[in-house]
Amino acid sequence: MTISSPESPARASAPVGTIERHNRATRWFHALIYTAGLTLLATGWWLLMGGEGKPSPLARVTGVPDTSLHKMIGCAFALIAILGCMFGWLAARTFVAETLRVARSDGRWFARWPAALITGRFGWHDGHFDPGQRILNLLLTLSLLALMLSGLGLVTVHGGPAFVWMARVHKWSTYVATPLIAAHVVIASGILPGYRGVWRSMHLGGRLARGVALRLWPAWLSRKS
Repeated sequence: MTISSPESPARASAPVGTIERHNRATRWFHALIYTAGLTLLATGWWLLMGGEGKPSPLARVTGVPDTSLHKMIGCAFALIAILGCMFGWLAARTFVAETLRVARSDGRWFARWPAALITGRFGWHDGHFDPGQRILNLLLTLSLLALMLSGLGLVTVHGGPAFVWMARVHKWSTYVATPLIAAHVVIASGILPGYRGVWRSMHLGGRLARGVALRLWPAWLSRKS
């Protein structure tokens, strides 16, 4: 299969059929991480906005106070992340390597990106992730790591300067992670015309139309075909 070169991102004709983007283990890990992560965001923001002592809808449904629920889900999140990296160390290594990839074509991709959100005419790039995904991956991973480590610290340390410092890190990491997660959900959901169909890459068997893959990850599709 032939794809357009970096100098000529226009697509001749979209290929037919589907292709697997993510395997089952990756999809399950992603599902567990985002379920725990969204629960943490919900309970965390509830507490941050002064809801402690006033049960949130989630606390009323589960019968567990928001503070306890936040701690329990936080520990579960950390355990999922650690076990995922241990048993999926090859995938984790690939994720890091692909996220830190830098290429000269990245600038051209970003120049086309705003219009491509609507038109779907993204610039060419050679990678498992597009340049925008790489930046989001990096920022989101760092902010979630800061949240996880500071949260574990808050559970184990009671009072003192260390507790105050970790509480600040936890709060400000929440401010950073929240809009990043929101951006990820908007893009990954396929609401934007340029990303229509992309949600299937992590759901419903992890397969997506080859035409969608060609539009978003042309070089990756060429290597997989």
